[in-house]
Amino acid sequence: MSCNACLGRPDLGLLLLRLGAGGVLAAHGAQKLFGWFGGSGGLEQTGIAMEAVGYVPGKRSAAAAGLTELGGGALLALGLATPAAGAAAAGAMTGAAAVHAPNGFFAQEGGYEYAVSLGLTATGLAIAGPGVFSLDHLLGHALNRHWMVPLSMGVTAAIATLVVGARNKRVRSQDGGDE
Repeated sequence: MSCNACLGRPDLGLLLLRLGAGGVLAAHGAQKLFGWFGGSGGLEQTGIAMEAVGYVPGKRSAAAAGLTELGGGALLALGLATPAAGAAAAGAMTGAAAVHAPNGFFAQEGGYEYAVSLGLTATGLAIAGPGVFSLDHLLGHALNRHWMVPLSMGVTAAIATLVVGARNKRVRSQDGGDE
């Protein structure tokens, strides 16, 4: 088999991964922000739920999570600013995984499997790049430089560590573990 028969396959695969993961993330963000796609009550209700699981203030946390998922997901799907989009989506999924971690790994038990799968896919896309079927490629990769990957991942990791750490401390304190 010649290499000519393989041309385009990696780029088509990246397109499908971007559309799938980005679309799911964007839909989750729209649920949080607007109550679309079966979301319950939009930002108000999501804020109440966020506060109940330790993300305070709830409404601001819901807006941050919703905007990160909607924006990061849409940018991933489009293949635009791929390092930042993938890192942002991975950071949001880190926050979701923290909530589900006490339930174990598997999603059917309420575990973190789904959040980790989306987060790892977003991270992989940030590292691999968007492929040729993307706005980044069309724009000459102005928002997809090699140095942007470690920078985006580092900033996101630092923010996620602070946010999830504060949330976990708050939850432990509520449960009587930090007295």
